Amino acid sequence: MLIEYPMNDTSKSLNDCRKRILDNLSTVVLLFDQNLRLLYMNQASEIMFGVSARHMLGMEAGSMIQCPGGQLDAKLIQALTTGHPITEREVPVSLPHNQTITVDCAVIPFSRRVGESGLLIEIQQIDRHLRISREEHLLTQHQATRDLVRGLAHEIKNPLGGLRGAAQLLEAELPDPSLREYTQIIIDEADRLQTLLDRMLGPNKLPKLAEVNIHTLLERVRQLVLAESGSRVEIARDYDPSIPDLYLDSDRIIQALLNIVRNGAQALSKGSRGRILLRTRILRQFTIGHHRHKLVAQIDVEDNGPGIPEAIREKLFYPMVKASEEGQGLGLSISQFLINLHGGLVECQSRQGCTTFSVLLPVENPNAQK
Repeated sequence: MLIEYPMNDTSKSLNDCRKRILDNLSTVVLLFDQNLRLLYMNQASEIMFGVSARHMLGMEAGSMIQCPGGQLDAKLIQALTTGHPITEREVPVSLPHNQTITVDCAVIPFSRRVGESGLLIEIQQIDRHLRISREEHLLTQHQATRDLVRGLAHEIKNPLGGLRGAAQLLEAELPDPSLREYTQIIIDEADRLQTLLDRMLGPNKLPKLAEVNIHTLLERVRQLVLAESGSRVEIARDYDPSIPDLYLDSDRIIQALLNIVRNGAQALSKGSRGRILLRTRILRQFTIGHHRHKLVAQIDVEDNGPGIPEAIREKLFYPMVKASEEGQGLGLSISQFLINLHGGLVECQSRQGCTTFSVLLPVENPNAQK
């Protein structure tokens, strides 16, 4: 642990070996003295903080890491005083440059010399593991929902067709034309339910895939929503020109994005001018569900509306769950289905004043159903 001992060739070689081991760990390792000043940080620490060790040595722990409630120093002093290690799970930690990560953290007291103590802090960033777990849950949830909807649709369509056919036969036999108003209601409502079921099931044809620029599709969606919303909504753009053409079905991606952007426009307060930001980025070596992709296009639709109620965030992509008072609650479910057809995923993060839907699409798209 780079603990100082009287140096001879053997102990120097041993310390060099320990340093090489620590520098090759993917776990962040920080070493502090009894005054909570940094003595050592490994290469994983430099990557996490985005700065070299020589600029950080001597810095106080509280200046490096900000934990919720500002209790970091108190907990570190407690570990030094009692000599007992402390472990914290899924802690949000604020780093320099306004970055927040989620970590598991272990604080281990040790003695460097007689009467001189210190702390070893081990930090493991778990954001990626949490995200993959959340994505797998979303994909499993969506597949289970699709299976349930297909089963229900099949069970409903058969008697629905029978009801419509019986109403048509009854209409033909009625002696009084004025009574046909009632049979027409039955026919119209049967047709409405049929349309609703078809929308819940989504398209039943395979995608027509071709290379297309994602920004061309986003501009089409932007124009449509601006035409619908007028001056009530501002739609800004922050595009990454490095994103290559994607192999996808343009019509279905437009429909998926249109549902999401419309959802954001509906969520904005009608009393003041709202803002939607369309942002694109390229992600490298990124995992979607169980598949790791070299390149993934991320399309963010961010609005400054009131946010999505916490009670429905976990079931937002279920059919008939509405994020706003308008609509039937099918748009997000259909968007998830259409993006899934292209091997991608739709995620959502929301808080008061900021809701972001992120559409993730593999550039190589090996999972697309051709």
